[in-house]
Amino acid sequence: MRAAFYEKFNGDIRVGDLPDPQVSAGGVVIEVKANGVCRSDWHGWVGHDNAIQTFPHVPGHECSGTIVEVGQNVTRWRKGDEVIVPFSCGCGACPSCQLGNEHICDNDFQPGFTAWGAFAQYLAVDYADVNLVRLPEQLNHVVAASLGCRFMTAFRGVVNRGGVAPEQWVAIHGCGGVGLSAVMIAKAFGARVVAVDINSASLHQARELGADHIVNATEAESVIAAIIEITAGGAGISIDALGSPVTAYNSIACLAKRGRHVQIGLAAGDHKDMKIPMNLVIGRELDIYGSHGMQGHKYGQMLEMVIKGQLQPEKLIDRTVSLEDGAQILMDMSHRSPQGVVVIDRF
Repeated sequence: MRAAFYEKFNGDIRVGDLPDPQVSAGGVVIEVKANGVCRSDWHGWVGHDNAIQTFPHVPGHECSGTIVEVGQNVTRWRKGDEVIVPFSCGCGACPSCQLGNEHICDNDFQPGFTAWGAFAQYLAVDYADVNLVRLPEQLNHVVAASLGCRFMTAFRGVVNRGGVAPEQWVAIHGCGGVGLSAVMIAKAFGARVVAVDINSASLHQARELGADHIVNATEAESVIAAIIEITAGGAGISIDALGSPVTAYNSIACLAKRGRHVQIGLAAGDHKDMKIPMNLVIGRELDIYGSHGMQGHKYGQMLEMVIKGQLQPEKLIDRTVSLEDGAQILMDMSHRSPQGVVVIDRF
């Protein structure tokens, strides 16, 4: 199969031929029709993710495609089924999975990290019965791939972890793919949104998606003070969609009493340990939540809202590209991030 791969951390990502993946007894092989280019793949490429242990390695974890092989123990899926692959897959048997939390499985399977990913013509997925999501006929593969990590992670963070409610103030720190998704989702649930970023183009896009206020962190004397003033006392929910010490601290410190901080942005590399204003957590009785992906069996509400047009993830898609271009865009993330979501649809 044709695939984009690298043979060492920070090494060139090149396109070439690799062996076709083999189907496991409980898995399937998917012909990849679309796959998003995500900053999490960049974290893996530079060596921030300990799950990557062997080379060559194929990145890619925002996948949608068609099942072409089915393992002998699979019962839910057939050859020809169109599916979405959650990036955080569970084994179905460990204590976390037994509680319905496959996305934080003790034996997790993550395409593009614990195994070869979807920067390729074909992708092998283990634990297929537990994880795969049927692609609704109303959605195409490109839109489905755009849901695969950033959008579904934002959905769970805003809705299930943050507990968003109408008229509630939601502050979103970082307007990349996750942050812009969070803006759209919070607005769809009737919340009022303050979007924060250092990039004026990203803030303009946040405004177009419905953000009620924007704060340019390079211009504001204090992001925390600006949000507290806009919200007349602080946000009810604040989301760090970037994963830096500054955005995490600001997100917690801008909360109103009894507010909720949701950490979605990855705390990777030198940022694994961050400073938390614990005095505020105690004094304001703040809640701190982590959010990591979403279980396949929880996709229903999100997909229904997309089908009804209440959520429009296609607005976040900047462009579709070839496999070669996707590999270059991933490497370029060391210097700049693309504006909007980029999806590979030509392999």
